[in-house]
Amino acid sequence: MLGKSKNTTTTTETRSKIGTLIGAGAVFDGNLSAPETVRIDGIINGNCTCQKELILGAEGEIKGNISAQNVIISGKVDGDIAVQGKLELLSTGRVIGNITAKSLVIDEDAFFDGRCIMASNQAAAGQTYSTYNASDDSDSDEN
Repeated sequence: MLGKSKNTTTTTETRSKIGTLIGAGAVFDGNLSAPETVRIDGIINGNCTCQKELILGAEGEIKGNISAQNVIISGKVDGDIAVQGKLELLSTGRVIGNITAKSLVIDEDAFFDGRCIMASNQAAAGQTYSTYNASDDSDSDEN
């Protein structure tokens, strides 16, 4: 079949050039810093700093803080996350910790336990933030 693409859908994961890969079954103890996109399918016991995008696969785990331009989470994070751009918490994702992001997407069935600070357009210049505490919803009957 000439001229037909086998995969017509393009995801964020396939568009990024991955500079560092921690494969499934691998365990990394210590802080990780990378200038390019990082994909983690193994376990990181330490902080992760990425200049571009960090992708955490469904089997991946990070026990430490994350700092990156954009983050996609399908696995488990036990630590705080600081994102200058967009954070996507997919349906298999689990975050226990605080999030600071300009944009946040949480899929149905994802788990998030912590506080979220959303940076507004003015916050990029260091001015205003709005705070949302996910645990506050469990104590209230209001919608």
